[in-house]
Amino acid sequence: MRYRLMFGVGLAVGYILGSRAGRERYEQLKRAARRVSDSPAVQEAAGLVGARVSKATDVAKTKVSDVARSRLPFLQPHNGWEAEKHDDTGTGWPEDEKAVTPH
Repeated sequence: MRYRLMFGVGLAVGYILGSRAGRERYEQLKRAARRVSDSPAVQEAAGLVGARVSKATDVAKTKVSDVARSRLPFLQPHNGWEAEKHDDTGTGWPEDEKAVTPH
């Protein structure tokens, strides 16, 4: 679907840039596109699509998080590292309290 959309956008841009009708035709196409995008039906459809995409990304994020927790050892709570006791370094690896880092 994304490729079809990109092809359509590319086709429209190519037509506009290659049009011999010039500025007048460009303004006509721009007004038509604005009328379509401002129509309540298109706005409603865009809202519905946005809500579904948001819901789908939330579900996907939850599934990926669950799989990652079950398969990545440093994310498992029973490995002796508790997130509440340590600052999050952003690396995903627990900091060893006994290790001394040379400076």
